[in-house]
Amino acid sequence: MTNKIFVLNGPNLNLLGEREPSIYGPTTLADIRDRCEAKAASLGFSVDFRQTNFEGELVESVHQARNEACGIIINPAGYTFTSIALLDALKTFDGPKIELHISNVHARESIYHNSLISRTATGIMIGFGARGYELAIEAMADLARSS
Repeated sequence: MTNKIFVLNGPNLNLLGEREPSIYGPTTLADIRDRCEAKAASLGFSVDFRQTNFEGELVESVHQARNEACGIIINPAGYTFTSIALLDALKTFDGPKIELHISNVHARESIYHNSLISRTATGIMIGFGARGYELAIEAMADLARSS
């Protein structure tokens, strides 16, 4: 079993810490990456942490994970609600998948309530802020060990 967890981030997440801090908080994506790497290492795992604003690049990362990762944690951002291509790519990954959102999407406008990605997710982490990433790493480590 590989011990690599892919942590994939969709559009606009590169602006964390600057973009709508009242919703997403002050933590930057670089801070989140550092925390994920430290948490994974403490559990005997490694992280391949990526962010892209391009749908096709996110799909390609899922394809790469099929051969390299024990699990995928994905914050698809806006693609959560629009990308059938990303949904289809995630369906091809046989390992555990955790969908992650920093804010509680169900407490927001109705446009954020219908996730396509949830249909293929093993679990969903919603509303824990930046800390959700570390919680997802812990959960993924447990899922990967039991797969």
